[in-house]
Amino acid sequence: MNEAEIIDKLQQGNETAFRVLVENYRNMVVNTCFGLLHNTEDAEDVAQDVFIEVFRSVDKFRADSKISTWLYRIAVNRSLNFIRDNKKRKWFQPFDDVVKSKKEKLNQLPSAHAENPESELENSQRAQMLHDAIDSLPENQRVAFTLNKYEDMAYKDISEVMNLSVSSVESLIHRAKKNLQKKLYLCYKKKCI
Repeated sequence: MNEAEIIDKLQQGNETAFRVLVENYRNMVVNTCFGLLHNTEDAEDVAQDVFIEVFRSVDKFRADSKISTWLYRIAVNRSLNFIRDNKKRKWFQPFDDVVKSKKEKLNQLPSAHAENPESELENSQRAQMLHDAIDSLPENQRVAFTLNKYEDMAYKDISEVMNLSVSSVESLIHRAKKNLQKKLYLCYKKKCI
């Protein structure tokens, strides 16, 4: 089935077309969500919400862009909403829970049978530091950077997803890289790891 057929059948409520859509785009949607959320379970939950929203709002799809662009937009928006909602929940979360979750993260050691547990731990700390730095970027920079680096999307495609000009996307990614350089340089200088 091509995109036009999938949309047409989806608008008629065809469940087979919905299954085809999910099979064709599931990995893309989950990867997009993961790039923003950095958590597999959360990414899968949000991806499920994305497909539910697609099923409910397919009659509003104007087909002036590709299905993938539409799905990227929904995935990015749902992921950002998830981040915002979690920040609100964390704000009201009791202090003891926050301390407990921090201790649990610190106690997550690499497996004893790993070839080099110290190196594995250091790599995991570096990955966490990178995720934290990306998460601290302004929203538009974070989205543009994530779509470009994690999803390997071209600037033109990102501009369609974000409803911005290509030059705006270039600027956002450039500023995101500069901000990440500063944050990571300061951390390495202070020997965060």
